[in-house]
Amino acid sequence: MASIMTQKTYMAKPAEVKRKWYLVDAQGKTLGRLASQVSKILQGKNKPTYTPHIDTGDFVIIVNAEKICVSGRKMTQKVYYRHTGFPGGLKVSKITEVFDKKPERVLEMAIKGMMPKSILSKHMIKKLKIYAGSSHPHEAQKPEKIEL
Repeated sequence: MASIMTQKTYMAKPAEVKRKWYLVDAQGKTLGRLASQVSKILQGKNKPTYTPHIDTGDFVIIVNAEKICVSGRKMTQKVYYRHTGFPGGLKVSKITEVFDKKPERVLEMAIKGMMPKSILSKHMIKKLKIYAGSSHPHEAQKPEKIEL
């Protein structure tokens, strides 16, 4: 019997993960397309060292969240639901209401909905920083500007 060469699957360890900072300009981008690409970066799926049970993702800073676009008739028809926890406590708000009060919230909810439904997503979503305007306080981290 000849010796069989075996390959081992690489599994990242939390201490080995190198995190980078990325800067994304949301001006003129479509909500869902941007959210899916950002969620992949937060999960680390864009790296060859991706490991499902380890948070291998990078930090993402999104600026100009107030200038994001939605396709179709979503601005008039899309509705967000939340519940207070009390009987009859269902709260309904249209996307225009949420967008007027806090434009970052619309993008945050879209990205959060595309993250895995596990404990790990809590850690991944903390690496997301969203700002309505074009300025951000993370210049010290030297974020790399990427075009999505």
